[in-house]
Amino acid sequence: MLIANKLLSGGRGLAPALVKRAATIELDWDLRQKSRFESTDSSGRTLGIFLPRGTVVRGGDVLVAEDGSLVRVIAAPQAVLVITHCTQHGTPFDLTRAAYHLGNRHVPIELRPDRLQIEPDHVLAEMLRSMHLIVNGAQAPFEPEGGAYGGHGGHSGHGHGHAHDHHAHAQDHASDHAHAHAHEHAHDRAHGQAKGHAHGHAHGHDQGHVHGPDCDHEH
Repeated sequence: MLIANKLLSGGRGLAPALVKRAATIELDWDLRQKSRFESTDSSGRTLGIFLPRGTVVRGGDVLVAEDGSLVRVIAAPQAVLVITHCTQHGTPFDLTRAAYHLGNRHVPIELRPDRLQIEPDHVLAEMLRSMHLIVNGAQAPFEPEGGAYGGHGGHSGHGHGHAHDHHAHAQDHASDHAHAHAHEHAHDRAHGQAKGHAHGHAHGHDQGHVHGPDCDHEH
């Protein structure tokens, strides 16, 4: 058995040619949410997967074996329920309501712009149909939404970019604050000088800019 104990999210850092040439392994959702399991790759090798507890494997991830070989993960098609809204008697908002009720039951859900996917459950299927949603069985890869604060999930890339946005916002805020602070000091110094040299200040100020009731400049 070949041990694989390292996971590269989405093959990050690897050349596309390397990922394309790598052996593959098809795993359903039940296996991909486990951190320790055994499976066989496309080369016929038996792999023992040992990952940190809590790791979720996604389609497109790459496992690294102890011998340095790469194994690309494919999300295997499996039985799912596909949920869509009724175009005749409902609206796309019905999917939002369905996601809310499923989430309250802690049901893993794959979110798509035009549909939801869940694992087969006849009780949930009847509940959804009673909400005027269309529920059909299908065979498809299942990639449920990850936790909002998880380190590895369907939107991990977004999380990285979001962090940069906050950093940029903090920088902009600090810059704006420094500018406003400097402006305030300059303004105070100008008015301080005005107390001692009212005539000179008024004369110089009138030449540069006149403040009046119609002035849009924030001072």
